[in-house]
Amino acid sequence: MKVILIEDVKSLGKKGEVVDVSDGYARNFLLSKKKGLEATAENMNNLKLKKANEDRIAKEKLEEAKRFAEELKTKSVKLGIKAGEGGRAFGSISAKEIATAAKEQLGYELDKKKIVLDAPIKSAGSFTVQIKLHPQVTGEFNVRVEEE
Repeated sequence: MKVILIEDVKSLGKKGEVVDVSDGYARNFLLSKKKGLEATAENMNNLKLKKANEDRIAKEKLEEAKRFAEELKTKSVKLGIKAGEGGRAFGSISAKEIATAAKEQLGYELDKKKIVLDAPIKSAGSFTVQIKLHPQVTGEFNVRVEEE
């Protein structure tokens, strides 16, 4: 019996795949536990339409992420850091502080977990910070750190 999987089933397949299983396994496990649908013509057509819609949405999200990455290139965030004698900083600038400053200064909601810092920012200056906007798109923006 051919079955369309509604969710991932270990050692059988991933969500959305059409698999061929025995009638008993399909009836007693996959269909009864709502892990699959019988692969009728109507269900196959619905699956095809759903995949096409998901592909279109994924493409739109990718394009939106690319546009946002281009927009971010021209933006800059300004932060202050306390420094002692000799320009030595107290503490460092974290991704959370950068995300908060971006929200206040630029109006962008950036996820602190997606901001990539190679090393903590511990000195004044201008730094290029990367942010993962999409699995295929990484944006960059400038962070200016000044001594307070």
